[in-house]
Amino acid sequence: MLGVRRAAAALLPLRAGAPAAAMSTLLVSQPRYAWLRELGLQEENPGVYNGRWGGRGQVVTTFCPANNEPIASVRQASLEDYEETVKKAKEAWKIWADIPAPKRGEIVRQIGDALRQKIKVLGSLVSLEMGKIFVEGVGEVQEYVDVCDYAVGLSRMIGGPILPSERPGHALIEQWNPVGLVGIITAFNFPVAVYGWNSAIAMICGNACLWKGAPTTSLVSVAVTKIIAKVLEDNKVPGAICSLICGGADIGTAMARDERMDLLSFTGSTKVGKQVALMVQERFGRSLLELGGNNAIIVFEDADLNLVIPSALFAAVGTAGQRCTTARRLFLHETIHDEVVAKLAKAYAQVRIGDPWDSDTLYGPLHTKEAVKMFLDAVEQAKQQGGSVVYGGKVINRPGNYVEPTIVTGLPHNAPIVHTETFAPILYVLKFKEEEEVFAWNNEVKQGLSSSIFTKDLGRIFRWLGPKGSDCGIVNVNIPTSGAEIGGAFGGEKHTGGGRESGSDSWKLYMRRST
Repeated sequence: MLGVRRAAAALLPLRAGAPAAAMSTLLVSQPRYAWLRELGLQEENPGVYNGRWGGRGQVVTTFCPANNEPIASVRQASLEDYEETVKKAKEAWKIWADIPAPKRGEIVRQIGDALRQKIKVLGSLVSLEMGKIFVEGVGEVQEYVDVCDYAVGLSRMIGGPILPSERPGHALIEQWNPVGLVGIITAFNFPVAVYGWNSAIAMICGNACLWKGAPTTSLVSVAVTKIIAKVLEDNKVPGAICSLICGGADIGTAMARDERMDLLSFTGSTKVGKQVALMVQERFGRSLLELGGNNAIIVFEDADLNLVIPSALFAAVGTAGQRCTTARRLFLHETIHDEVVAKLAKAYAQVRIGDPWDSDTLYGPLHTKEAVKMFLDAVEQAKQQGGSVVYGGKVINRPGNYVEPTIVTGLPHNAPIVHTETFAPILYVLKFKEEEEVFAWNNEVKQGLSSSIFTKDLGRIFRWLGPKGSDCGIVNVNIPTSGAEIGGAFGGEKHTGGGRESGSDSWKLYMRRST
């Protein structure tokens, strides 16, 4: 993710060096936030779980993006903790791999049910620590629940074919087995769902998991692991099947270089993802990469603008522009450009900005102060390169990391800032004339995650879906770029990394094939 990207927080912590705050100032100690105790959170929380809780590393405080007040602290892992946890996870795998897949699925079902029981309080924590609005926080936990449900059914279906053999009296069988230990490094912007996509599928495939979340959302990682740990312990299976290791760049680097890590799933920036990929490839390991996105919506002259305006608004402004699927480029046919810009600016003015946990808030803060600086730098670069800010462009004068959702017009399609993924709510609006040129412009950026067109022309729709259309992993028609369904394979091409998670046949990435 390059701006504040998803994994600048995963391998390279933004706030990980912050000293533990004085206990009396922590939100977790205040009566208003007593609900945090329902998740088992305290003033200082152990950040390592491998069947038991611990941690001998640095104590790090996480902050609420809506007011920059300290929430609570987490004692991170030392490299000694990491070594101990990997050994326990590998031992736990020997037990887990022998359990029949449908019985593994039953335990994953119980994890989904346990998450259901805590969905609102866990969604509130996501809002408090990450900064996304409450309904998105709850929706993110729901994604994990949905993936658990999906994985339960999948646990009775994974398998390989029996193929015709050319040799008389022989059988040709394709057997799928778990890879072993799956390392999962996730980012701040989806601190629950991405782990869920990976772990639920990896578990029913017979793998143990080792999770390193973003340091700036460590409390979410701890709270989710507490829920999972209870289910594992109730089923009398080793807790190390779902191990947790909170930490910074040293832990992420150790995971990438560790030959005992049979698959490393990394969600984050293209910049950091490339480093991870090289370290894993150097040992001929397996990696699953979910990296940046510079996503475009294309609107043709025949489009239904009643669909376009709310879709573009949601795709560009949702999660304050901090989704990997956020719309960052909006291509408008020259005949409708001015009309759409005017309507979109009017819609932007109606977006309700406030505390993310308030039910009427539609737009919350950026995750960190560093993200605010990157937003301002990008707006300034856009102006220097010929762009005009027609809405927003400034920091909002209130506590927290709030910036105005921003629309920029007048830039050429190949302006350097347009080709840069800034992890903030900046939408570059660009004119086009012909289908062929705009399809090419969609594809000319280095990332290839999500894309969308708005049109009523069936021929154009099938050209868009075909070999000369969008080169992205997610291709939409008359809906926004953001969002995904768990039943489909999620991921992208080119600098997005090529990985696929969640549905379809993504399960194969968590297994090895024997013929």
